[in-house]
Amino acid sequence: MASPDWGYDGENGPEHWCKLHPIANGNNQSPIDIKTSETKRDPSLKPLSISYNPATAKEIVNVGHSFHVNFEDSDNRSVLKGGPLPESYRLRQFHFHWGSTDDCGSEHLVDGAPFSAELHLVHWNSAKYPSFADAASQADGLVIVGVLMKVGHANPNLQKVLDALKAVKTKLHSQISNPSVLLPSCTDYWAYFGSLTHPPLHESVTWIIFKETISVSAEQVAYQRGMRRSRSLHQAELPTTQPLKGRTVKASF
Repeated sequence: MASPDWGYDGENGPEHWCKLHPIANGNNQSPIDIKTSETKRDPSLKPLSISYNPATAKEIVNVGHSFHVNFEDSDNRSVLKGGPLPESYRLRQFHFHWGSTDDCGSEHLVDGAPFSAELHLVHWNSAKYPSFADAASQADGLVIVGVLMKVGHANPNLQKVLDALKAVKTKLHSQISNPSVLLPSCTDYWAYFGSLTHPPLHESVTWIIFKETISVSAEQVAYQRGMRRSRSLHQAELPTTQPLKGRTVKASF
């Protein structure tokens, strides 16, 4: 969520975040450009186990630069397991990133190419920590699943979320709020250790980025773009990709 000391443009933009958050120059920052020729297949990576209970969807919050769909995370009804994870991680919220045009907007790149938008599903290590706040700054505290989105045909599952935004202010009808329907059919993924992509930029995130994209229509991206309380993001204002600094991006395929 944006705060007075950071934003996505002007004097509070990403190039200035390091002034108040020195970790911005750390060794494990995100997002990155996934160079497919340099990824390493890891046969030890397990299939992901994703179990989201629609009844845990709690509220939609417009945070100015985006909207968050928050989930009840006091129990293990909506969890992520498997993959590179030693423990069970609870779903906290999901949100989207998009740009001012349809040809950019994702935070992660693949072989230098941006995508129209990017879905992030944020989870925390409930097996080890008592709350999201406690987990957020710990090296094994968070997992964020990223889904890259390309402008093409309309996505009926995304439309259900957008319709909910139109229909309600704070509550989501549970029958239309299961984010698993937004995931691609192919579960091949890349994984790497990184950080939050906005302040406080904690290096506490295991990133899981699906190889397969999902489709979203130009109208659906435009609707999200119109939700912002301030002007639309430009590509230059999105967080720039960070150097790997010796990290390896693992592939499950």
